[in-house]
Amino acid sequence: MRFATALLIFWLAAALPGSAQEPLRVESARRQVTLDGYTRPHATMTLAAEVAGKITARRYEIGQAVGEAPFFEIDTTFVDFQMAANREGIAQFLVAQRRNASRVSYLQTEFDRFETLVQRDSAAVSRRDAAAEELAQARLEGETVAVQLAQARTTLEELQERRRRHRVMAPKGWQVTGRFAEAGEIVQPNAPLATLADFRTLVVPLSVSAEELAALRELGAVFPVLLEHRPARAAVRWVNPQFDEKTRKIGIELTLQDYAGERRGGLLFSLPLAVNREGLQVPREALINRYEHPRVVIKAGGEAVPVEVLGEGNGKVTIAAHPRLQLGTELAAP
Repeated sequence: MRFATALLIFWLAAALPGSAQEPLRVESARRQVTLDGYTRPHATMTLAAEVAGKITARRYEIGQAVGEAPFFEIDTTFVDFQMAANREGIAQFLVAQRRNASRVSYLQTEFDRFETLVQRDSAAVSRRDAAAEELAQARLEGETVAVQLAQARTTLEELQERRRRHRVMAPKGWQVTGRFAEAGEIVQPNAPLATLADFRTLVVPLSVSAEELAALRELGAVFPVLLEHRPARAAVRWVNPQFDEKTRKIGIELTLQDYAGERRGGLLFSLPLAVNREGLQVPREALINRYEHPRVVIKAGGEAVPVEVLGEGNGKVTIAAHPRLQLGTELAAP
C-alpha cells in the first residue's frame, strides 16, 4: 500500500508543470486578441447596357444565381434589318465576282488569239494592245469587287457582334443583389441594369496592426477560424502596402476555405490571435513571490533574478525585460 501511494505521488509530480519533462523557460510576452469582421463577396459588378433599345426579356430575380441564359434581352429588330440588307449586298457582290471572272476568262482568250495573230503578222499590234488594256481593266474591276465584298463581310461581322450585345450576359454562378430595369423599358448605352456579386468565395476585410499581421503570418498559409461560431479555415488573400496614418492599421483581406455553410454577406468572423507584446513571459510555477519581492531563479548557476510583474493569465506571468533573462533561459522550480 505504501509502495502504491509513493508511486502515485511520483507520477503526479512528474506530470506537474515545472518537472524535468516540461522545463520552465523564459518566453516572449504575448497577449490574446480577437480579430472580428464580416463576410463579403469575392467580387461585385454592375451590369450595364451596351446598346440602346427596348428590353424584351428579363430573367433573374434578386438573390437568384445566374445560369446560362442571358440576364436581359434587348430588341434586335433594326439590327436584324441591317443584317438582312448586308447579306443581300454580299450576294450581289458574289454574283458580280462570278460575272467578272467569266469576263476575264473571255478577254484572256481574246488577248491570246490577237497575240498569236500579231506574231504571224496577221493582225495589227494596236488590236492586241486594245485587248490587253480591256483585260487589265477587267482584272482591276475584279479586284474592286473583291475589296467591296471584304468590306461587306466585315460590316456583317460588326452587325453580328452588335446583335450579340443585345443579349446582356452575366457571369454564371453570380447572385443578383440589385435590379434596376424591367421588360418593356427603353434603355440607353451604359445604363445600369443590375448589380451582382460572387458569393461562391467569401472574403473578410480587416484592419490590423503590424504586430497582429506578424502573428497572423505565423499561423501558416491556411489557418483555423470561426464563422458564426462554427469552425472554418482561411488564408490571406492580399495585404495592402498602404499604411493608414489615422488608424495606424494595415488593410488585409482573408479568403475563407473549407466552409460548407451559408454563403452570404454579413456572417460573423472571429480569429483568436496571440500577439507579441513588450516584456517576457515565465510560467507561474517559476515565480518566487515572497515578502513582495518577486524573483525567478536561473537553473544554470542558481542565480536569483528580481523581476517586475506586469500581468498574469493562462498560467503565465508577464514580467518586464531583464538583461539576465534571455528567451529560452531555463528556470528552476522554487
